[in-house]
Amino acid sequence: MRTEGGDGKIISIATGGPIATTRARRPDVAAWRDRLQPAVLAAFAGRDVAELPRWQLAQVIGEVLVAELEGTSHDLNLLDRRNLITDLINWLALCRPGRPPEPAAATSTAEPAPAGPVPCGPLPGPEGLPRSAGASRKTVDQAKTAVAAKVLERIDIGAAAKLSRGELQGEIGEIAREVLAENDLRLNQRELGDLVDLLLYDMPGLGPLEPLLGDDTVNDIMVNGPKQVYVERRGKLERTEVEFRDDDHVLQIATRIVSLVGRRIDEKTPLVDARLLDGSRVNIIIPPLAIDGPSISIRKFAKLAITLDVMVAQANVSAAMATVLKVAARSRLNILISGGTGSGKTTLLNAMSQMIDVAERVVTIEDAAELQLQQPHVVRLETRPANLEGEGEITMRELVKNALRMRPDRIILGEVRGAEAVDMLQAMNTGHDGSLGTVHANNPREALTRLENMVGLAGINLPAKAVRTQIASALDLIVQVSRMRDGMRRIVAVTEVVGMEGDIITTQDLFTFEFEGEDADGRLRGTFKSTGLRPNFAPKADYFGLERVLLEAM
Repeated sequence: MRTEGGDGKIISIATGGPIATTRARRPDVAAWRDRLQPAVLAAFAGRDVAELPRWQLAQVIGEVLVAELEGTSHDLNLLDRRNLITDLINWLALCRPGRPPEPAAATSTAEPAPAGPVPCGPLPGPEGLPRSAGASRKTVDQAKTAVAAKVLERIDIGAAAKLSRGELQGEIGEIAREVLAENDLRLNQRELGDLVDLLLYDMPGLGPLEPLLGDDTVNDIMVNGPKQVYVERRGKLERTEVEFRDDDHVLQIATRIVSLVGRRIDEKTPLVDARLLDGSRVNIIIPPLAIDGPSISIRKFAKLAITLDVMVAQANVSAAMATVLKVAARSRLNILISGGTGSGKTTLLNAMSQMIDVAERVVTIEDAAELQLQQPHVVRLETRPANLEGEGEITMRELVKNALRMRPDRIILGEVRGAEAVDMLQAMNTGHDGSLGTVHANNPREALTRLENMVGLAGINLPAKAVRTQIASALDLIVQVSRMRDGMRRIVAVTEVVGMEGDIITTQDLFTFEFEGEDADGRLRGTFKSTGLRPNFAPKADYFGLERVLLEAM
């Protein structure tokens, strides 16, 4: 769940159940928790919190938190804030300010319900809070473990997403009663309500993955079965404490993801590429293809677009290299960005696309839309896989052909990986200057070889020299990016395609990265060096009035 604070800040709220996980809180979090209690009570003065939905409690508490944090020095990260808000919601549920005492309800457990709310005293520690005054935490937890999977199996996630909260609560309640009766489990009314709340809070989000999705320091999330969840932070992989109950729990989350985009994952279709609502890219693979259980890989959607200037500040590229790349993009060169998986190709493509003139019509073509172009005139196209009957597939090549009929000034391919390379090269050679794309390759020369091989995939029988001539006349620049062993992503080469000599495509390096060593912190040291060569595209830069800037940067 996401709620917006009073100053416009977005605060991510955990969508787990009403019980916070039993992890130790950092001292500053505990101090903020105690400090916020009076302000939270004041915000709910005269209101019965028991009658308010959890999302509304989170919204109000989030606004209080933002107001208290404003202008103060604190060390609370996004996950700390989520835990803090969850703790305060639980505390409110325990003390229930503004609610009159109520008679004890008859229960089917040995634990009697107290007559009314407990005093709004200090918040208990991280060992947890009761969900409500009349419910047995142990009983509800046991019931959820026993029936959660069966209840969620009977729910159409796609249809559930269209229901209001009240309607969904009623539907889950009916199904939960049926499953409890089938399993000979008894809960009183209040315990049943808490069970429904737990199931309901699991519905909108992605369960255990929600805190990782809300953590801005996480770039990738990798689920290798129920007990192994890894993330990438600052280019390094690390194992998290996040766990699922079992393989079925992982499969439930996977099903929830694909259901939201009208897809399905089962034995007939055990491999799915999808996109979350925030734009994050997801790959899911399940048995029998995944031997050790369902696997989920999420490439998170960057909330903030990174510019070339930001990359200079982060030492991903030198200032001179950034200037040359800006001139190249502004001068409508055809540019190919090459690199390995996770090396930052799409990030660099986004950064360079910011140099595109706002008056130009841009068509983007991707397998999973993740480009973040800032121009006002952008048409975004996305491929479509075949349906269960094997029909209806729309390939990248078909979209490239269609894009040529859309009067584009520039065509941007998220990734060139197959026969669409032929149509892309033809587009570059027939007046669509300024096109950009990415390709998986380890160096610029290998990128050219891969393009040549992709042309062969189209089934067009052309002599090797003819294919290379077309590549040489279409491409102007190859930018090689790499994720190095210290986790830093760097542009390691800027290579210009010059032309042909016999049967060979000739190139010249404009910039390279030279490795020099490693410092005490494990960070690699090196220098971005200019070769000093005059760029072959200098006349084109001169046409756009940028030759002087280009030559000064070299």
